[in-house]
Amino acid sequence: MSLHTLNIRLDFPYRTGFTHGAFQPENSALSSLMEQRPGGRILVLMEEGLERFYPELPAEIDRYFEKNAGELAYAGCRPVPGGEAAKTTFAAWETALRHIVEAGIDRHSYIIAVGGGAFLDVAGFAAATAHRGIRLLRVPTTTLSQADSGVGVKNGINFMGQKNYLGTFAVAWATLNDFLFLHSQPLALKRAGLAEVVKVAVVKDAAFFDWLEGNAHALAACERDALEYAVERSALLHASHIAGEGDAFELGSSRPLDFGHWAAHYLETMSGYTLGHAEAVSVGMCLDILYSVKKGWLPAGEAERIISVLKALELPVFHPLLSRRTEDGQCEVLKGLEAFREHLGGHLTILMLTGIGRGKDVHEIDAALMEECIREMEEAARCSG
Repeated sequence: MSLHTLNIRLDFPYRTGFTHGAFQPENSALSSLMEQRPGGRILVLMEEGLERFYPELPAEIDRYFEKNAGELAYAGCRPVPGGEAAKTTFAAWETALRHIVEAGIDRHSYIIAVGGGAFLDVAGFAAATAHRGIRLLRVPTTTLSQADSGVGVKNGINFMGQKNYLGTFAVAWATLNDFLFLHSQPLALKRAGLAEVVKVAVVKDAAFFDWLEGNAHALAACERDALEYAVERSALLHASHIAGEGDAFELGSSRPLDFGHWAAHYLETMSGYTLGHAEAVSVGMCLDILYSVKKGWLPAGEAERIISVLKALELPVFHPLLSRRTEDGQCEVLKGLEAFREHLGGHLTILMLTGIGRGKDVHEIDAALMEECIREMEEAARCSG
């Protein structure tokens, strides 16, 4: 046998920006991110239903590119279904692909995706698979997507009951967070996304958690300055981890940014995706925080601080699905451990906390102890209810 191993080295610029009023004609933040190439085109994919909250948005986008497209040809703004339901079939993905084909978008053109996290997953999957990859600019519109998923390098849809089973790793051309969208969300949606903000603080930055703790009431009220600071800091921590930790495409077994997610993803699946991702993450974090305490890794006082912040932000700390049993009497959510392992590959690797801002990877879970944690959470919820 003759075997030759060659290295392919790729460099991905990873642009993350913040602005107010991305589609105001005088704001050049978005247009400055696109290279002017003759023959290039711009297609905007907008989450279907956004116009309910922003009735003028499609017209604003049209006016923006009438002024700011430069040498690029503007191919219009097209709707694509969003929300977690859009990830459960191929329909929304196919809709996005049809828009891309009909607009004549090529690899030197740009797709601008405007919407929440689930929509960005679908639009990103379409952009990554059309022509094997088209330049994508994300404009996240929710707290959750601006603080977390919108600055990531993953996309995908659910398949055969498994969350994010189909998808790709694809570095977006840029992510531009527009804080005007952030402040225009319904209050409950605005607040819910803070679950991922708390998550990145407790695994990456103790000083940031201290700030969250000190500003919890301002954040619960979604006060402008506090919310913007929290979202920007969270987004940059996520981006810095992805760019700087050496495993952007998750070739290894460790996913610290998925703290609490093994249970969260499975709770979403168990609920038929009626449980929101942010709420599921909050519950999943609480479960792993309590487990970390019971294993002697995390001081109880630090756990109490984290849970208190989640409660102050009006995020859930328990969900009845945690207690659901299979027909043979097994704790159903524990099936999420194997689903999580399989999705990543290799050994089971779960991040647990040893302190605020510090964690450790563990490769075995004591199922009986995890069930004890669930019973304690259920009892605490019953007493507080």
